[in-house]
Amino acid sequence: MHHKVVIVGSGPAGHTAAIYAARANLKPVMYEGMLAGGIAAGGQLTTTTDVENYPGFPEGIIGTELTDKFREQSTRFGTEIFTETIGKVDLKSHPFKLWEESQDFDKNEPIATADALIIATGATAKRLFIKGEDEYWQRGMSACAVCDGAAPIFRNKPIAVVGGGDSACEEATFLTKYGSKIYLIVRRDKLRASNIMAQRVLNNPKIEIIWNHHVIEAKGDGKLLNKIVLKAANSDETRELDVNGLFYAIGHKPNTDFLGGQVELDESGYIVVKPGTTYTNVEGVFAAGDVQDKRYRQAITAAGSGCMAALDAEKYLEDLEAVAQASNIVNGKL
Repeated sequence: MHHKVVIVGSGPAGHTAAIYAARANLKPVMYEGMLAGGIAAGGQLTTTTDVENYPGFPEGIIGTELTDKFREQSTRFGTEIFTETIGKVDLKSHPFKLWEESQDFDKNEPIATADALIIATGATAKRLFIKGEDEYWQRGMSACAVCDGAAPIFRNKPIAVVGGGDSACEEATFLTKYGSKIYLIVRRDKLRASNIMAQRVLNNPKIEIIWNHHVIEAKGDGKLLNKIVLKAANSDETRELDVNGLFYAIGHKPNTDFLGGQVELDESGYIVVKPGTTYTNVEGVFAAGDVQDKRYRQAITAAGSGCMAALDAEKYLEDLEAVAQASNIVNGKL
């Protein structure tokens, strides 16, 4: 039950942390989750088809293939992986305690305890779940323009972006590099974005804002998306729009509910870490990947922070052991 290091989460951040911790002989245990946050073990990469911007794969790689390779490498070096989803933790005392999601927290003993905890549970992109979304998700629909916008299916084709905040404006502007025309679908009659971001969109000749409308359906030829259905905000009027891409930019939800408020979060629910590190406000708890990064949200940056978390945890455990040894020496002399 007791482990030096427990990793919660299984995306690039979690597996990179596992690889580094395992190679440091910390014998890490990973709880990769069973559809945690509505996403399969491996994180958001499992919802992506072609990954073309991860170093080492010049021809690109399918998202699920990449996560499988992460898992293989983690287990190769000795990481023990369980497919349970952690539903509750107790961080008020050492060692930390963890419960599986299906357990009765009040009646059951924790399934594990840990000296150090690395949280790499990621963030889940918010989706609209409109009609046709299940059929055309990752076949013309996405929630990450930086990840998928350069794909051939979008090049020199009309693309729609849903949202009215800074993220939507950034995604629309980014997509002008690839799409022939970008439609920004806004539910209201004004943007929520900061003034500078709004002006960039308003002044860009390749971007057309469709005000007071929302998307209600995605259509296609059975293989790829080729149009969307819009509904007016103030009437029953609908219209079809020919597009080859639909990108959601309506925010992400960091997967931090299981922490029960025991770790400091920012106003959006992301874990706050000490700048330049993965240290949280709880000694011995570290955060890596999208669960603490609302700016970049890329597989490669998540992997980098996973490395940092493992090194930070290793240093923490070394200091913990040094303190324990010093205490034993003092007690022995006494």
